[in-house]
Amino acid sequence: MNILVINAGSSSLKYQLMDPETGVVAAKGLCERIYIDGRLTHKVGDRKVVKDIPMPSHSEAIAAVLEILVDPVDGVIKSTDEIDAVGHRVLHGGMKFSDSCIIDDKCIEAIEACIPLGPLHNPANLMGIRACQAVMPNTPQVAVFDTAFHMTMPPKAYRYAIPTEYFENDDIRRYGFHGTSHKYVTRRAIALMGREDIKLVNCHLGNGSSLSAVANGKCQDTSMGLSPLAGVPMGTRSGDIDACVVQFICNKYGMSVDECLTMLNKKSGVLALSNGVSSDFRDLEAGANNGDAACQLALEKFCYEVRKYIGAYAAALGGLDCLVFTAGVGENGPTTRADICQGLEFLGVKLDPQRNNVRGKEALISADDSKVKVWVIPTNEELMIAQDTADLVNAAK
Repeated sequence: MNILVINAGSSSLKYQLMDPETGVVAAKGLCERIYIDGRLTHKVGDRKVVKDIPMPSHSEAIAAVLEILVDPVDGVIKSTDEIDAVGHRVLHGGMKFSDSCIIDDKCIEAIEACIPLGPLHNPANLMGIRACQAVMPNTPQVAVFDTAFHMTMPPKAYRYAIPTEYFENDDIRRYGFHGTSHKYVTRRAIALMGREDIKLVNCHLGNGSSLSAVANGKCQDTSMGLSPLAGVPMGTRSGDIDACVVQFICNKYGMSVDECLTMLNKKSGVLALSNGVSSDFRDLEAGANNGDAACQLALEKFCYEVRKYIGAYAAALGGLDCLVFTAGVGENGPTTRADICQGLEFLGVKLDPQRNNVRGKEALISADDSKVKVWVIPTNEELMIAQDTADLVNAAK
């Protein structure tokens, strides 16, 4: 079965053509500079092709993707009829979607209704969906939501302590993101542990970071909130912050609320803590190793906040069986993982230094006598999207 996975941004479009059963990727690539001029980067194995193609809209980008997939030289299929379905990443499903769904008119209307909750991403996701529908009208399309995995949270976790009218009228609550990643690594952790009834904390750590508390395969709490701004400090996002900080800055410096939120989203996090050195953790580690105190503080603050969330989620779950590290920093940062776990011995977390010296591959990194199993599990959001898409399309036959 061939599933085309689409992740559409406002001026870009990522794609992968893969087999959902084996996870084998036949081809992948990126359309960028949509609405400006257009560039397609297409990869098949180790071979890369770059083409400048006019892309005045997402429709032309999708057409370019389909054209190169069937190209006699650079393609991997003979006809677009070999594409069994398309899976679309959609950022925000609001309270309307607790799982992936086959796209129809009602689904599109519901995604449109969630635009106020995901104003930057949902419109772009819809562009990708409509472009595929226009070019591939007879191919099933599936929407896979970043928020869906977290919809099993109980009210005590997702409700904010603000007047009920804002929840009832405006759907303001904790949603959480990186859901396809959390869902994928949860499934892998259950398989690796050999049972579903585990208490698990997932640490998706990268330029954007989020944690989730999971019991019996279902999310009980997560660190991001109404938006991806909440939680631990990230590359350029502040993470959790007293709302009065916004009021203070706006009043003193004449900022609008939107301007202040832009600052909190794009100019804060470890970038700010390092005094502008970098939002890349590799640069921060290099700076800290060279004696830069600001870089050291940025790393210490990040690890401290992640450690606090792990402790809080262990308390919320009533114990901890498994701790998972994933995403760019989680998969490739042995020093960061060690710093996060230092101080969690009281929970039964004990790393094996040699096992922890691993990057980018699945590995058990806890010591034999650790009560909590600690895993590095590389995430694969595209495979999760492809599998959800295949399951829904097969069920509908």
